[in-house]
Amino acid sequence: MKRLCGLMLFCVGFGMTWALILPTTFFLVITAAALMIVGYNLFCG
Repeated sequence: MKRLCGLMLFCVGFGMTWALILPTTFFLVITAAALMIVGYNLFCG
């Protein structure tokens, strides 16, 4: 279950990086990075 949640969070963070094409905000960049880091740690940890 932990791996599934990690994969889901990582994919959400990766998908948010596609939104960087749109006008970016600092909050969007921080949120995408945080989701990718947390998701990677849950998936691989």
